[in-house]
Amino acid sequence: MIKRPDLLIITGPTASGKTGLSVKLARLLNAEIISADSMQIYKYMDIGTDKVSKDIQKEIPHHLIDICEPDEEFSVARYKKLADQKINEIFKRGKLPIIVGGTTMYIKAVVEGFMLPYLPDNDFRRKYKEELKSIDKNRLHNYLKMIDPEYAKRIHPNDTRRVTRAIEIYHMTGRTRTYFEFRQNRKKSRYNYLQFAIKRDRQKLYNKINSRVDEMISNGLIEEVEYLFNNFNPGRTAGQALGYKEIKEFLDGEADKETAIKNIKQGSRHLAKRQLTFLRRNSKNIWLNPDHWNNTELLAYIIKTACNKFEYFERNESKWNLSLLKCMV
Repeated sequence: MIKRPDLLIITGPTASGKTGLSVKLARLLNAEIISADSMQIYKYMDIGTDKVSKDIQKEIPHHLIDICEPDEEFSVARYKKLADQKINEIFKRGKLPIIVGGTTMYIKAVVEGFMLPYLPDNDFRRKYKEELKSIDKNRLHNYLKMIDPEYAKRIHPNDTRRVTRAIEIYHMTGRTRTYFEFRQNRKKSRYNYLQFAIKRDRQKLYNKINSRVDEMISNGLIEEVEYLFNNFNPGRTAGQALGYKEIKEFLDGEADKETAIKNIKQGSRHLAKRQLTFLRRNSKNIWLNPDHWNNTELLAYIIKTACNKFEYFERNESKWNLSLLKCMV
């Protein structure tokens, strides 16, 4: 019988502390990190996506960061293919793969094998997509509520890309996106995985979000956005990234600086709320609250839980830092 690779997942809303926690775990467990962030895949978007520093990337291997040009489109299907490759490579090296990020569709695609049906990029589909673009976003979302109410609950009307995609799926296949998710959820994962989700106290999370946005501005986010749009034509994904589109509006004279910063903070808080709503639907999440536990307690709990499930610890006891673990527990 083929062994399923062990896979550790750290997820949670934006600014919840995923990166810091994962780096500490990777140091202890001789692990490599695979990013599950739909914006960190893009080059030249470092400050606004809060990428881990180059020094840490040299110390701990990080994968699926800086793999696309800003004007390149990227899909869940492509992410799944690349992530599966990286997991198997890390597994063969005798190390532990850790997926870290808040893009839940990326994580879902990897652990559940969830893939949307293939829709051919032909003239009919392109014409259909153009017709959908001409329809008001609220009307589109209301139509999605009629054909796929479960999925519509999870998608904001402003997310026209996902709304349009769900409508396309229905009209091209006769089935809803929810149907394909339900069918896929019945399959067994190809990985032996544990998924930890971070949930902070709301006001503390919002305070961290606000502070992080201020820090991004101080670190040069405005200059980064200016360089990005002066040198590239960011696609519909990178160009609409939170923080980038608001600063672009400021640079274009459509908003003042104070309003742009306020909108980034508000958008980030709304994003965190949506991410938590989505995560709460996953009964397999093991919840962590850094506001109630210190770092030592968090790390010890994660490692103890993983020890009971992962063969990695039996195979590689000498490779991860047992002395530090003993100090913790």
